[in-house]
Amino acid sequence: MSPFDLARIGRDLPFAAALPDLREALAAAGTAVVQAPPGTGKTTLVPPAVASAAGVAGRVVVTQPRRVAARSAARRLAALTGTDLGTVVGYTVRGDSRVRRDTLVEFVTPGVLVRRLIADPDLPGVGAIVLDEVHERDVESDLAFAFLCELRGLREDLPVVAMSATVESDRFARLLGGEGGAGAAPVVDVPAVLHPLEIRYLPPPVARLDARGVTDGFLEHVAAVTAEAVTSGGHDTLVFLPGVREVDRVVRELTARLGGGAEVLPLHGGLDAAAQDRAVSGAGRRRGDRAAGGGGARPRVVVSTDLAESSLTVPGVRVVVDACLSREPRRDAARDMTGLVTVSASRDSCVQRAGRAARLGPGIAVRCLTEQEYARLPAHRTPAIATSDLTTFALDVACWGAPRGEGLALPDPPPAGEILRAQAVLEGLGAVDPSGRPTDRGRGLARVPADPRHARALLDGAPVVGPRVAAEVVALLASGRRSPSGDLVADLRALRGGRAPDSATWQREVGRLERLARSGPRDGRPPGAPVPVDEAVGLIVALAHPDRVARRRGEQYTFASGTGAVLPPGSALAGHDWLAVAEVGRASGRAAGEAGAVIRSAAALDRESAERAASGLLDDDETATFTGGAVTGRRIRRLGAIELSSTPVRPGPAVTVAAVAAAVRAGGPSALGADDDALRLWRRLALAHRELGDPWPDVSGDALADRLDEWLGPEIDGLVRGGRLAGRGLGTAMKRLLPWPEASRFDELVPDRLEVPSSSSYRVDYPEPGSHDAPVLAVKLQECFGWTASPRICGGRVPVTVHLLSPAGRPLAVTRDLEFFWREAYPGVRAEMRGRYPRHPWPEDPMSAEPTRRTNRRR
Repeated sequence: MSPFDLARIGRDLPFAAALPDLREALAAAGTAVVQAPPGTGKTTLVPPAVASAAGVAGRVVVTQPRRVAARSAARRLAALTGTDLGTVVGYTVRGDSRVRRDTLVEFVTPGVLVRRLIADPDLPGVGAIVLDEVHERDVESDLAFAFLCELRGLREDLPVVAMSATVESDRFARLLGGEGGAGAAPVVDVPAVLHPLEIRYLPPPVARLDARGVTDGFLEHVAAVTAEAVTSGGHDTLVFLPGVREVDRVVRELTARLGGGAEVLPLHGGLDAAAQDRAVSGAGRRRGDRAAGGGGARPRVVVSTDLAESSLTVPGVRVVVDACLSREPRRDAARDMTGLVTVSASRDSCVQRAGRAARLGPGIAVRCLTEQEYARLPAHRTPAIATSDLTTFALDVACWGAPRGEGLALPDPPPAGEILRAQAVLEGLGAVDPSGRPTDRGRGLARVPADPRHARALLDGAPVVGPRVAAEVVALLASGRRSPSGDLVADLRALRGGRAPDSATWQREVGRLERLARSGPRDGRPPGAPVPVDEAVGLIVALAHPDRVARRRGEQYTFASGTGAVLPPGSALAGHDWLAVAEVGRASGRAAGEAGAVIRSAAALDRESAERAASGLLDDDETATFTGGAVTGRRIRRLGAIELSSTPVRPGPAVTVAAVAAAVRAGGPSALGADDDALRLWRRLALAHRELGDPWPDVSGDALADRLDEWLGPEIDGLVRGGRLAGRGLGTAMKRLLPWPEASRFDELVPDRLEVPSSSSYRVDYPEPGSHDAPVLAVKLQECFGWTASPRICGGRVPVTVHLLSPAGRPLAVTRDLEFFWREAYPGVRAEMRGRYPRHPWPEDPMSAEPTRRTNRRR
C-alpha cells in the first residue's frame, strides 16, 4: 500500500486534475512529458503519483537543477506526507544526503543522476525517473535526459517522466519516444491558474549595463523600486538579479532603506543550506512586527538570482521586481576562456518570474526597463550546451560509450569546435585516447563528482602536498568565487582563518574532497617532506590547468596554450616569472595588453613545478629554417607554447626537408634562390600542366614541397652535410620533374623562344604559376610585317599575346589577332609614329612589306 495520500497532498494544487491523464500515459507508454507552469504543483504531486502508479517497484528518483531546489522539494513533500525528511522522502546533493535504504522518493541534482548512470546504467533499485525543469537546459539536465532516452531502450520497465514549464514539450516528447518520432511520449498539459497580474515598466534613469557589468546606478534603482513597493503595499516581494554581487549589493541597500520594517533575505547558490532554506521556507520569520501597510508580520523581501525563477517556490510572494537580466556561460575560443556574462534575460524567463506574483492572489510584476526594450528581448534562453565549457560533458559521454555525444538524443547537439577542444583537454589529462574513448585514468576521474581538471588536481596533487591541502585548493578553485586580490594564496589564508564570508561553505566542501582524495588510488610512493603552502597552491592550480601555466615575457605572460594575458595594475603577483593561472577575464584598453585578457586569479609557481604539473606538454623539438641558401637548426625545449631553451644543432634529414618544404610552400623556387633560367623553366612547366594536364607535373608551391625527394633529393643531401643550395643548380633539379618520353617535346610544346618574320627569335614571357594569364611575346612592330597568323603554343591550344613595340622598345599595341591589327589599327599607329621615327619603315601595306630589324638607311 502506498504511503502517499494523493488527495491530501494535491489539495488546492491545479495539477491534481491531471493525475488521471498521467496514470493513463504511464500505463500506455511508460513515459510522459508534463507541461505545467511553475506553481501548479507538478514538483510536489508527480513524484508520489509516479511512486503510487501500477507496476512501479523501487525508488522514484527526481532531478532538480539546483541543490536548494532539491532540498526544498524534498522537505515540502515530506511535510505533506507527515514523515520525517530522509525517511519516505529524502534528497541527495553534492556533499549532503538524507536518505535511507527504504526511501521511496529521492530528490537529486542532475549531476548526481549522471554519476549514477555512468557508474551503473541499470540503476538497480530505481523504479522510475522524474526529470523536473528540463526547460532550463543546463548541460547536466540535457545529458541526463539523453542518457535516459537511450536507457529506455534497454529497460522498458523504467518509467521516465520529463517535466517542463515551457512550450517545448513536443520536442522532448519526440526525443523521449524514440527515433522517428512515431512513438512520441504522451504529453500531459496543465494550463496556468493565475490570479490577475498587473505588469508595470519602470526603467532606470541610467544604463543597466556597461563594460564592467551591472551598473551601480541601476542596482540603486532596483532597490528604490523594491523599497517603494514594499512600503506602499506591505506584501512579500521577490527580486530577481543576475548574480551574487548584485544580490548582496541590493540586500545591503534595502536593509538600509527599510530598516526593521521588512525582513530582507538573499537567495543564491553560494549561501549555506540553512540560509537558502530560510529564504525558501520562511523559517525563523519574526511575527508581530507590523510594517507600513502590512498585516500581522513584517513583509519579507527575498533578493534572488534565477534560482527562484522556476526551480523552487518562494511562498507568500505578491510582488515581483525583475531586473530582466541573466547570467549565462560564454566561451571565448580564441583566448580559451570560459566565464559567466551578464545579458538581458529572455522573455520566457521574464514571464515565469512575473508569474510568481500571482499564485496566491492578484499580483504585481515590475520590470526595470521600458516596454519597448522588453519587446526586443530574445524569446527563449540560450541552451547552456551551446555556450558552456564542455570538458565534463565530453568525459561523461565518453564513459557512457558515446564519444563527443554522437548518437545521443540530446535536445541540441554540442558545438563541433567546442567538443573537439574539450576532447583535446581530456587527452592532455590522459582521460581519453585520440578516438575519444575513456582510459582507465579517465574513468577514475569521472568517479569524482567534480570538473575533470579539478579531479585530476585532487588525485595527483594529494600524494605530493597532502590530501587536506589538495582538497583546500581544489575547493577554492571549484567555488566559483571571485578572488578579491587575484592572489590565490592570500585567498586560501583568508578562508582558513574564517575571514571570508563563504568560509563555512568552503570548509564543508574541503571535507568532502578530502574524503575523496584519501579514498583515491595511491601511487605507492612514500610521502615526501611537507610542501609550503605558497608552493602547494601553485602546483595544484597548475595540475588543474596545465594549459594555463604561464611565463613572463616583459609585461605579458605567455600561457602554455599559446594565449597571453597581463596582470592587473598593482597585482601582488607582479614580478613572478612563473604563474599558475586559475581565471582569465576579457578586458579592453591598455591594461589588458595586446592579448586583450587580464589574469583574474593565479598563484606563483617555479619552473620545476610547472614542468611537473604540465609534463604532458613538455616537448624537445628540433627545428630548422632555410635562409640564404643554407639550413640552420636548433633544438628547442618547450612547455606547450612556452620556449624553455634553444640550442644550435646541425639539422637532421627530416627537419631539413621540413624547412625546405616550408620555404617552397611559401614562395616556390624563388624562396630557394632560383636564378632566371630556373624560374623560366618553372613557369613553362606550370603552363604545360595548366593547359595540357597529365603527365605534365603540378609545380605549385604545395606540390613541389610534397615531391621534394623526386626533384631536389641530391641537393637536400648536400644541405644535410652542411652545404649550400646554388640557385643556378635549381633548373637542373627541376628538369627531373619532366615526364618521359613526353619530355622530348617540351621545347616544341612550350618553347622558351619564338622566331618572328625577321628571322630573329625572342623569349616568351610565361605567367606566374597559378595565374590564368596568357604567355606574352614582346617584339618590335617592323619585325612582324607580313605576319598575319598570331602565334600559338601547346599544340595550337594557347594563343600568345603579342606586344608590338616601337623602335624605342615602348608598347604600341597588344593583340592576339595580328591580321585584325594590320587592317584596323595599324593605319592610326603609322600616322602617329612615322613622324616620330622617320628613319624606320612605316609602309602603307604592312602585309606585303619585308620584315626588318634595320632602319631605312641600313636597309
